[in-house]
Amino acid sequence: MSGNILNKKINDQIEELYEDSFHLSQYFPEDSNETITLAAGGTNNTFGAWAEIVDNNAVTFSSKLVACSAHISNVIIENASVKDKIYILEISYGTAKTIVLRDRVLSATTLLSTVQQGRRKSLGILGGETVYYRLKCETAGATLQVSLRYHCH
Repeated sequence: MSGNILNKKINDQIEELYEDSFHLSQYFPEDSNETITLAAGGTNNTFGAWAEIVDNNAVTFSSKLVACSAHISNVIIENASVKDKIYILEISYGTAKTIVLRDRVLSATTLLSTVQQGRRKSLGILGGETVYYRLKCETAGATLQVSLRYHCH
C-alpha cells in the first residue's frame, strides 16, 4: 500500500474518531411529554415482529433521518413494565432489516434504578431508510419505555 493511500486511510479514521467524540447529539422523542414504548414478543424469550420505532404521537424515528445518515449513540431505558427481568433489544433499518444495534439490559426492582444510560453506539443507519426494532424478554409482552440519542453525519 502506498504512503499516500495509507495516510488518507489514517486521516479518514482520525476524522471519524473526532466526529464521534465531538458532536451535538439530537434526541428522539423531542419533548418531555413524548415517549417510545417498545413491546416484546407474545411468548417468553421470543422476539416480537420487527416494528417501526414510533413515539406516542405517531412520529417515526425514520422521519428524523430522511435527509441524513446517522448512528444511535445512546438508548436510554426510562421504564420497564416487568421489573428484575432481562430484555434483549435489536434495532435495524431497511427492507433487509440490517441490524445496527443489539443490547441486553436488566430491569431493576425500582423505577429509579431501572433508568439505564450507557454509550451504545450503533453501526451507521442510511438516511431515508425505515428504522425498526424488535424486543424479547423473559416475560411475554413486556414493554420498555426508551428514548434515543442520535447523531447525523
